[in-house]
Order: sequence, then structure tokens, then C-alpha cells
Amino acid sequence: MAQESPTFSPLYRQIKNLMLQGLEAGEWHPGEVIPSEAELAARFSVSQGTVRKAIDEMAAENLLVRKQGKGTFVATHDDPRSNFRFLRLMSLDGDGTPPRSVPLECWRAKAGQEAARVLCLEPGAPITIVRRLLTYSGKPVVVDEIYLPGEVFRGLTLEVLQDCKDSLYSLFESQFGMRMIRAEERLRAVAADRSSAELLKVPEGTPLLSVERVAYTYGDKPVEWRRGLYLTSGHCYVNELS
Repeated sequence: MAQESPTFSPLYRQIKNLMLQGLEAGEWHPGEVIPSEAELAARFSVSQGTVRKAIDEMAAENLLVRKQGKGTFVATHDDPRSNFRFLRLMSLDGDGTPPRSVPLECWRAKAGQEAARVLCLEPGAPITIVRRLLTYSGKPVVVDEIYLPGEVFRGLTLEVLQDCKDSLYSLFESQFGMRMIRAEERLRAVAADRSSAELLKVPEGTPLLSVERVAYTYGDKPVEWRRGLYLTSGHCYVNELS
């Protein structure tokens, strides 16, 4: 039987992969400037044009951020613009006031079959589960249930969540060294059960948008499984296609 030929990878993609390995290993931290194109070209023994092409692709994927006159920086969740990459719920009246996160519960558990499958863990491995509300102008709009690998997020407690003034992903990045790179979502329509209806202050059976998300860090490693219920009577889910 004929052997398959190895997949060709352009040189700039090879440089990109090497830079990704540096990010994954913590060589350059979120918010830090990376070496100049000339320094990277010398390090990898390639042309500056090849490095520039690798950086351009990483910037397009929101892994790096170019700042005019300052250099190229590792993207960070501390940048307010990054929040809208993952939070797609917008007010129908145009109110741009950001939501407030209201932590409800945080507890340790053992991963069941589904959580283990989604997070690539062994069944029974420790996980941390978070329940919270997102409120807009004091009104509850989203109830989230979030599953996290327990070993990665050891030390995450309800008190830590309550004391956090930044976004949840900023907290994950700053205190646990975990940056979310990309996410996959599945959406469907559901009816509010008794628990979600009480939290969202709507009648049981009210139509809700169910958003299931798996978020990944470097190396395409899943590190968050989130199941959210969205009240869309005053908000819509926005997605930009290009």
C-alpha cells in the first residue's frame, strides 16, 4: 500500500507554530511585548518577511496585537475590546452598558462522563463548577453554569469570584495563567425550567436561548465548558460573519 506523503507546511506557518509553542510555554505572557521582527528573524534563521507573515496571521486570530509605534504584544483579556469576542449579547435599545457578573455558587466535584469527554479529562477527575448571573442595568439576563478542570483552577472559590472586578476570562488569565484563545458554540431554543425561571425572574416556560460553549487555550486544549441560558426579550445574540 502506498504511503501518504507528509503534509507541506509553508515556512511562515512553521514559524507561527514555533511562536505558538513559546506562548504556550509562557515565554511571552499576555500583555507583554514580543521580540521585534528582526530579532525573531535572527532567532529562527528566516527573513523578516517570513516572520511578518506569521505575525500577521497570529494578529488576525487575536493572538497578538500590533500597536503603532510600540511593537507587537501578546493579546490579553484585560483589553476591553477582547470581551466582545466572546460575549455576543447586545441590548436591543442600543444601551452599551457592560453586564455585571453575579457569582451564585462555586464548588468542587468529580467529572461525569459528559464533562470528562468535553474537557478531555478522565471520568471522576476533579472539576470546579461555577454558577453565575449576568445582569444588565440590574436585570438578570443570563444564567451560566461553567465547568472547569479542577487541577488547573485549584484555588477558585466563590469568595475569589465575588472579589473579582474584572471579566471572568481576565481572572482566569491573571490568577490561573489560562488564556482563552477560541471558542465553539452551539445555540438552540429552550423553555425556562423552574430553576432558570426563578433566577431570571420570568414565568416558567418562557422562551430562552441556550448557548453551549467550549473554550480552548493554546495547543487547542479545552479548558472551559459553559452552558448559558439567555433571556432575549430585550437582547439579541450578535455574530459577525466574514
